[in-house]
Amino acid sequence: MMDLLHLIEKVSVLVFLVSSMLVSGLGLTWQLLISPLRQVRLVLLVLGLNFIVAPALAWLVTMIIPLERGHAIALILLGAAAGAPFFPKLVEKADGNLALAASMMALLTCGTIIFMPLALPWLIPGLEADAWSIASPLVFLILLPLAMGLVIRTCSASFAARISPPLAKLSSLSLLLLFVLLVGLNVSALLGVLGSGAILAGLIYLIGLFVAGWFLSMAEGAARGVLALAIIARNFGAALVPASNSFNDPSITVALIVNAILGIVFAFLAARWVRSRMRSASLE
Repeated sequence: MMDLLHLIEKVSVLVFLVSSMLVSGLGLTWQLLISPLRQVRLVLLVLGLNFIVAPALAWLVTMIIPLERGHAIALILLGAAAGAPFFPKLVEKADGNLALAASMMALLTCGTIIFMPLALPWLIPGLEADAWSIASPLVFLILLPLAMGLVIRTCSASFAARISPPLAKLSSLSLLLLFVLLVGLNVSALLGVLGSGAILAGLIYLIGLFVAGWFLSMAEGAARGVLALAIIARNFGAALVPASNSFNDPSITVALIVNAILGIVFAFLAARWVRSRMRSASLE
């Protein structure tokens, strides 16, 4: 039974990744995807938040809070992994700009592919991350479905409109199933980190990321909420790749699972807060 549940968990990850990115691609055109990337200041800001502020804050938290080595490594891995596949779903919940979210998603995924193999050996002594082992799942499960959705939309907008709603429902259901399985299958592991400081460190890290993203992007108007959500949407899947390939320490994986659960809950709560703030701002 447990083997079946673990298999369902893996399948739900794949289904969520592919369906969510397909839906994002089906709702876009190449012009809508590329247009936001022409805003140089916006691009530099999102890159700076995710590949300077995020890893620096992760390192700072591990210096301030005493953590087991595996738990500290997990937090630093998350700091280097941007572009979570549920990011467009966050922006949708926040009533944000989905075209901008898709552009940032593609940009941050490419940035993670380049950044992680270069930065992690400096951030984590002893780590040797193979570039292709990190890049391949991101390319095949995120960039490729996004591109396929764009191609389908370009070839037949009516067909794209028909298949997008059921795919969106599939994406939402698979994310819910994944969350339930993450909690249900890892109860003992979650209980094991109680009192270790890993949960406290994860919460402080997420709050710090959101505060930094919200205040550093205050001049970006309607894009402010999207930028603040982008920095807290850490890519747990990308972080798991070097964790499993370069270390033989199960505590790293456990800490990543804990942070994945914390991250999903916190991110969707933050999306609701952003939606209320942006609506209030538009009424003033």
